[in-house]
Amino acid sequence: MKILIIEDESKISGFLCKGLRQEGHAVDTTPQGQEGLSMLQDSLYDLVLLDLMLPDMSGFDVLRKIKARENSPSVIILSAMGSVDNRVQGLDLGADDYMTKPISFAELCGRIAAVTRRKAPVAPHPTAPAEATACALDYDRALRQVRKGSATATLTAQEGLLLEFFLQNLSRPVPKRLIFEHVWNYDVDPQANVVDVLVCRLRAKLLAICGRDVIRTVRGLGYMLCAE
Repeated sequence: MKILIIEDESKISGFLCKGLRQEGHAVDTTPQGQEGLSMLQDSLYDLVLLDLMLPDMSGFDVLRKIKARENSPSVIILSAMGSVDNRVQGLDLGADDYMTKPISFAELCGRIAAVTRRKAPVAPHPTAPAEATACALDYDRALRQVRKGSATATLTAQEGLLLEFFLQNLSRPVPKRLIFEHVWNYDVDPQANVVDVLVCRLRAKLLAICGRDVIRTVRGLGYMLCAE
């Protein structure tokens, strides 16, 4: 696998580079976000390991530019910025995983393997067509817009995936663990509450167009989208 490390801390970059090369990967490094984008323009990479606090630009901006490319590589964020808001923002912008420093190299290798396994395209779920209608809601996957009557809300990528998952399990409670795996495609961090944050955001958007709360919290089980 060809990996690009965008990290300005030389000790961390050197540690990762040495370990990944010993694992058999081809690795390039840069401390600058803009240089990293140029390297991505000039060469094909399978994976980017991205720090968020770079000297020349925000790692979030680097991530936006990476994911705006056609056939963009997978991205794993490695950052000391470990708040839930930062994690949710990074994942919403298209990161495939988010690890908080200090990191375990063995865990990083496991996350890389998981991202690689899941890189292949997955066929749409048979109960989640491009345009789905349920619970008196119309959801257009292509536009990521959910409608009820004349009211419309635009969803983020993660909010759209969450709504699709709820529609697939309409009126059935789904546990946080399954939501996490479906939306973000990696193992649950038991200390993270990104699922609760995401559900809260989707709930607010649906409340605004429905006039009532259509997402129910089922104590001990998870969350459920209620049919009318």
